[in-house]
Amino acid sequence: MFFHNPLLIALTFIGANIPDFDHKFKKDNVYKLIIFGLIIFISLYILKLPYYIGLIIVFLGVTFYFSEHRSFTHSIFGVLTLTSAVSLILIWGYELIIGITVLNNHYIILAILIAILSFLFLNRKLLMVFLPVFFVSLFLINDLDINYIQIVLALFLGVFSHIVLDSFTPAGIKIFAPLSSKKVYKNFALLSIFALIVIAIFCNVPLLFELFEQYALSN
Repeated sequence: MFFHNPLLIALTFIGANIPDFDHKFKKDNVYKLIIFGLIIFISLYILKLPYYIGLIIVFLGVTFYFSEHRSFTHSIFGVLTLTSAVSLILIWGYELIIGITVLNNHYIILAILIAILSFLFLNRKLLMVFLPVFFVSLFLINDLDINYIQIVLALFLGVFSHIVLDSFTPAGIKIFAPLSSKKVYKNFALLSIFALIVIAIFCNVPLLFELFEQYALSN
């Protein structure tokens, strides 16, 4: 409802899969995330390059390790934390590549970084579907610019959509964890979906007017 750019749609899809890294059956992936972050940190530190990316990846892994399932990472505070961390990883990674290489195709650089994110946060079955569709979409549409605000918004919508759907389940979610154990259920989900639809329509008003104008002129 918000985006037509394949990069942003891909980020939303990846974001929707991030919160469940707090699940026990994904602990091995959390260890790999922490190790990957440490490798990035040490490598960049030795090369005297900005090493904050590695620290953020480690922070992300540690957050998942100490979070109970459907607790912090499935709360409003968790959504903001996960969105901020992954956004910084992507944006700082992009800035680093731009700064140390001669690559000038910003679209392709972001596409490569998003593909790397998919390997970190998507399981193998999803990757087998995601990667072909993602790269085909890039081939079909490769001239759309995106900005940092859109990157953050795409990730936020993805992560937030996860907790909205989980609130439809009988277990609900602890919306204000860890400050409160209060749970919300389908009423929260329905209200959130309604709010997202209204905001999406508002954001697309210029496009709707343009389509209406084209329709009116054609008739």
